[in-house]
Amino acid sequence: MESRKPAPSPLVDNYVVPGDVVLDLSEMNNQTIKLGAGLRQECDTIQATSAGKLRLLKPNKYWIENSQKRYIPSVEDTVLGIVVDTKPDNFLVDIKGPNLAFLPVLAFEGGTRRNIPKFEIGTLIYARVVKANSIMNPELSCMDASGKAAEFGQLKDGYMFDTSTGMSRMLLSSPTCPVLEALGKKLSFEIAVGLNGRVWVNAPAASTVILVSNAIMRSESLSGIKQRAMVENLLERLS
Repeated sequence: MESRKPAPSPLVDNYVVPGDVVLDLSEMNNQTIKLGAGLRQECDTIQATSAGKLRLLKPNKYWIENSQKRYIPSVEDTVLGIVVDTKPDNFLVDIKGPNLAFLPVLAFEGGTRRNIPKFEIGTLIYARVVKANSIMNPELSCMDASGKAAEFGQLKDGYMFDTSTGMSRMLLSSPTCPVLEALGKKLSFEIAVGLNGRVWVNAPAASTVILVSNAIMRSESLSGIKQRAMVENLLERLS
């Protein structure tokens, strides 16, 4: 196997439309590419299936970013789901996708038949997508790849709001996006971001929850400099 890393697609951070070839696999030897939303493999090429900007999470995960409200599940996505029904073997969870997702009752750290979690309808869950295709309902887990609960599970209290999938990816980007960096310097709060376009915020003071939520919702169309200025303005009003 070659040791050199694959060259990124020259279309990264550019706008693409359905049918555009974003990668030629015939030029890549023994390389594993992970495909996220908006991409599919056609023979030796990776093609766009939706319009938006091609993004790359190094070293090898590609997806199409757009401001759509509809979410298409992809394996390893982290999502915020709402329990809509309970069955003997699983919970049915709304993740804003085309179909409801299954969350098996044993998909929790140390999960056994004796300690099945009791989730009421309407419970907010932070979970990981472990199975996803266009035919079957997605499957979720509240464990990381090593079987630990990590940050996954029920989210209590706080405030959840909807945003676009593009905004969610911006909030999860590295380095930290400007709006979260500016808020984090002045305020103490918890946040969970789902790639399905949902955000949960919690803090000791309700005023902090409101300010952080408002700042995030206003920041989508702003540049980094304007995001920081907007946060400063909100903080001045709070003080």
